[in-house]
Amino acid sequence: MSDRTENSLLLLPGALLLALAFFVPIAQMLILSVSGEQGPTLDHFTRFLTDSYYLGVLWRTVRLSLLITVICAAIGFPLAYIMARVGPRLRLWLIVLVILPLMTSVVVRTFGWMVLLGRSGLVSETLQSLGLVGRNFSLMQTETAIVIGMVQVLLPFMTLSILGVVTRIDTRLEEAARTMGCTFLQSLRTVVLPLALPGIVAGSLLVFTLSASSFVTPNLLGGSRIQVLAASIYRSVTQTLDWPFAAAQAVILFVGILIILVPYARLGGGRSNG
Repeated sequence: MSDRTENSLLLLPGALLLALAFFVPIAQMLILSVSGEQGPTLDHFTRFLTDSYYLGVLWRTVRLSLLITVICAAIGFPLAYIMARVGPRLRLWLIVLVILPLMTSVVVRTFGWMVLLGRSGLVSETLQSLGLVGRNFSLMQTETAIVIGMVQVLLPFMTLSILGVVTRIDTRLEEAARTMGCTFLQSLRTVVLPLALPGIVAGSLLVFTLSASSFVTPNLLGGSRIQVLAASIYRSVTQTLDWPFAAAQAVILFVGILIILVPYARLGGGRSNG
């Protein structure tokens, strides 16, 4: 038996599992999205793309996902840099603190934010005591609440993605930049940031994808007033029982994510190769 045949046999179980877990459901979703009473149809896509409500839901989903990704990157990069440059023992504790929220259910963490951001929550009472807001102020059922909750949920993914790259950057490069007259911030911008770009791109892709497809946190913190596409798909399946239209929405979400992610991934790959 040749090495190529042996390698193919070793890859076969994983390929079959990938086909069953990913490609088959995607194919079924595509078929369902064009299913009609009288045969294949594009009416479900036409309905979505010609309805201003659903286009607004799609735009809100993309806009909030981009905002969440930018905030996670802005917080995750400095945090990852600090974790990479401290001692091994302190780094271990910082990694534990970053990973610790992942050991708690997203539902539990979201309910915690509902308590904090509610009308009688800690955030509202603190702002009221400072005289910054009125008595009936509440962050619940707002886009701000969704962003806060999603950043807390997805920040570990961004931080750990960047940390894996920053820890491999030779500190002597920063020392050389400082020797040549760069300030600390200039060395970060000209040396560390370009070298850490693959980690930032990987973390951004992961955070954006998870954010755009998230249902629990946006639905609980945003409520029925602020719909995202995942919640709209869930409503089509459970309330109106319109499975083909739900499948069409899922396909649009899937294609929309690919349209945004593929150029972004190529940009990061081109930068890293350069």
